[in-house]
Amino acid sequence: MPLALGWIYPNIFSPIHIIFLELIMGPTCSIIFENEPMESNTMLSKPRPFTTTFFNWKELASSVMQGLVIAAGTLVVYQYAVHKDCNKAVTRTMVFNALIVANIFLTLVNRSFYYSVLTTIRYKNKMILFIIGITVFISAMLLYLPPVTHFFEFEQLNLSQLGVSFVIGFISVVWYELVKLRERMRKS
Repeated sequence: MPLALGWIYPNIFSPIHIIFLELIMGPTCSIIFENEPMESNTMLSKPRPFTTTFFNWKELASSVMQGLVIAAGTLVVYQYAVHKDCNKAVTRTMVFNALIVANIFLTLVNRSFYYSVLTTIRYKNKMILFIIGITVFISAMLLYLPPVTHFFEFEQLNLSQLGVSFVIGFISVVWYELVKLRERMRKS
């Protein structure tokens, strides 16, 4: 988007950033979801017709909408950093952190498309703390271990910059809890 819109830092990420995001995001989601217990309402649901595909349009639309909101959130972080006259390294670091935070919360929110994260957090999944801990540890290394920070062309963020990345990453995902609340109210 920044390239298409002619913004000040058109190439905020290099291929190494994209690859590293995939190395963090992919395992975070897949390992946690693979170890999820069955939800209590699973047996109450009607079976899917044999002719349906793996994804239905509702699930696909939800995923696309979540992705678009996260993209909008990262663009807001980008614009905030540019508005505050941050250099390219700080802007890149803020956007990268917003994506990591959004991915962590997306994993937690999408553990169920019906129950609240406050309910699903009590599900027994031993991998959640472990995987999220590793993700946070790697993110901290990217920010505060100078050789790694320099390699990725990041810069240490102050508390305000880190807070903006965290809050916008969180908000760009947590809105989906309202969708789930509406679904629960509709079914009850």
